Amino acid sequence: MASTTFSGPVTSTNGFIGNLVGNIVGSIAGTVTTTHAETVAINATGTATAAQVATGYITSTSAAITNITLPTGTLLGAALGAVKGTVFDFFVDNTGGVASVNLVPSTNAIVSGAGVTTAGSFGDFTFAPGATGLGRVTVMFSSPTAYVYTRTA
Repeated sequence: MASTTFSGPVTSTNGFIGNLVGNIVGSIAGTVTTTHAETVAINATGTATAAQVATGYITSTSAAITNITLPTGTLLGAALGAVKGTVFDFFVDNTGGVASVNLVPSTNAIVSGAGVTTAGSFGDFTFAPGATGLGRVTVMFSSPTAYVYTRTA
């Protein structure tokens, strides 16, 4: 059924095989495995573009401390087609680096309440180099142009 288009609800009794591309609305039961066909390397201090964050996977192998300022709420919201309630996860991978990577907030990109009250875990946006330098950040949009973010792994 390559390139098949459906309208209305679709039910599968045997599951789906292959890749799901695009937005999924509704419930997903079972195991979900996420892979990233595209990753982006940010190896110097600067502002990440919305397109870079939208890949879902940022790597760094820098020998110097790297401060990555997140894109504004307006830019990231537009790149993701976000509306109020949109949730997006991205990963920061500093396992090949030798210095820390830090995420820095920007306009309408705010550390969540959990991140503020538990800065040592949900609010720890410093990714150490080496084996423990991998983390997931969850972005939650309160409008198409504003988001809060939390470290969730």
